[in-house]
Amino acid sequence: MIMQSKGKLLKIYISEFDKYNGQLLYHLIVEQAKILEMAGITVYRGIEGFGGHHNLHTVHIFRLSDNLPIVLEIIDSEEKIDKFISHIEQFIKDGLMITQENINIIKFDKKR
Repeated sequence: MIMQSKGKLLKIYISEFDKYNGQLLYHLIVEQAKILEMAGITVYRGIEGFGGHHNLHTVHIFRLSDNLPIVLEIIDSEEKIDKFISHIEQFIKDGLMITQENINIIKFDKKR
């Protein structure tokens, strides 16, 4: 059975070594998503990028990998995404960015 619904895609852009109270920020955000029973979260590690300060972070063969870009993606209902943003706001520092998009969710349930 195929189920369709409207939802939101939330993307959080941070750096690999961003921390909050000594804990890696991306791991803290994943833990918070689990606590709030979000539908799911995926963490992507970039190979190159820069942010607001324009410092280049890259996996170049002649450089050590340092502080690479991280993107976290969460898909859920608009209500749960809004609640999640309010919840994690305390962990986010200046200069980091979050984006949202309206999406159509198509879920396949072969058990029915």
